[in-house]
Amino acid sequence: MIFVTEIAPIAALIVALGVGGWVITTWLRIKNGYPLENSWGKAIYPQTSKEALERVKLISQENAQLRAELGSVKDRLAVVERIVTDEGHRLSHEIEALRRPAN
Repeated sequence: MIFVTEIAPIAALIVALGVGGWVITTWLRIKNGYPLENSWGKAIYPQTSKEALERVKLISQENAQLRAELGSVKDRLAVVERIVTDEGHRLSHEIEALRRPAN
């Protein structure tokens, strides 16, 4: 009987921590806009509202803009790398060639 009275508080603590962790995880999912899932991974309440669809559309547009900007930054970086790693005389010849008027 003493064994049961010593283990019961520990078991209750483990159960309380498990339930508390589940509550916190669910709260974080709701707070950050993730859909709630059942034990099989299916969404309990899938969000198909106009607001959610509009948010996805805006995020997709922003993603496309950021990808275009990243491409332009990569191109600029390639030019800067070529200038930095290029030999000095080759760069000066290219600059002089640009200064000469085309015949």
